[in-house]
Amino acid sequence: MKYTILLLTILITLFSCQNKKDIPKSDLAKLQADKSKIQKQVDSLGRYLKEIEKAINKLDTVKQLQKVTFFTTKDTVFNHYIALHGIVSSDKNVILRPEIGGTIQRIYVKEGQKVNRGQTLIQLDASTLTDKVAELKTQLSLATTTYERQKRLWNQKIGSEMQYLNAKTQKEALESSLNSLTNQIGKMKIKAPFSGVIDAIVPKLGELIGPQSSVIRLINLNDVFIEADVPETYLPALKKGTPVLIDFTSINKQVPSKINKIGNYINPDNRSFKIRIPIANKDHSIKPNLLADLKINDYSATGIVLPVNLIQMNQKGEKFVYSISKDSIKTKVVKRLLEVGKEYDNRVIIIEGLKPDEQIVLKGSKFIKEGDEVQIN
Repeated sequence: MKYTILLLTILITLFSCQNKKDIPKSDLAKLQADKSKIQKQVDSLGRYLKEIEKAINKLDTVKQLQKVTFFTTKDTVFNHYIALHGIVSSDKNVILRPEIGGTIQRIYVKEGQKVNRGQTLIQLDASTLTDKVAELKTQLSLATTTYERQKRLWNQKIGSEMQYLNAKTQKEALESSLNSLTNQIGKMKIKAPFSGVIDAIVPKLGELIGPQSSVIRLINLNDVFIEADVPETYLPALKKGTPVLIDFTSINKQVPSKINKIGNYINPDNRSFKIRIPIANKDHSIKPNLLADLKINDYSATGIVLPVNLIQMNQKGEKFVYSISKDSIKTKVVKRLLEVGKEYDNRVIIIEGLKPDEQIVLKGSKFIKEGDEVQIN
């Protein structure tokens, strides 16, 4: 090193000794001759400098080695996820509507109340139908008596067959009308089709509502699920039972689950298919139409996992890292060509090229080359 400094000092002294006033400013031939002479001197000194540096490298026993750190490889579980968005739905989230219009006579429930399947929620005024039923029952009683008498006479071969058939037809028609009215009276009661919670009551007591008017929203939050649209490119990777991590950011809740249904139809508008994911919702904190972030575990494997930014690429497009090779005297680096697999969250799984318990250069890997001697920091 001292020889290098000495040489540089000579060069500086040589050029500093050139007095600007001695340079002929108008003599082109003289300037060009001087330039050629100085260039030869510089080239000669450059070659001499290289020879000195070679000699220094041979004689210098204390080399400035690149300092590196390393980590030891081991088998690790690697998971790859598909990130999607989904919406909470429920098969038991319905608006109850009457089949027949009428006036609200009684409301038996309140919003937020739990109800059981088959429980009457609202009673519509059925007084008109009830009066008709009473009238029909009177007519049916007479028609039944007439029919029975005509039947006995017909069995005794008394009277005409037409009288018997007319009595029978009238009786059966009245019975059919009575059954129809009874069914209509039953429809004046709005009942719960399943057990759940009354979320909203739309009409007020005494209000006249028409057929198919919105009356009550009934929800059962025990059985909810998420529906999501998945691009068709992921169809081979997903199946029933694929694990999913669900994140409800708005309520700060994470729920693990699995896909339980994969749609068989590709939507031509967005080239996607639907999946359904059930959710455990015992505390009823998850509501219908709540947005969810999904992480679908489409790939899992055990192997060597490396940070993505550690892997380098040569001019041939081959990916590699450096490993440490030690002997009794030197510590050198060896280039290891790799075959890499899937990448997720700045990590990549190594398919081929590394084994457990190998020492891979971590810090300093960008400043070394194959065969370099290094110093472990």
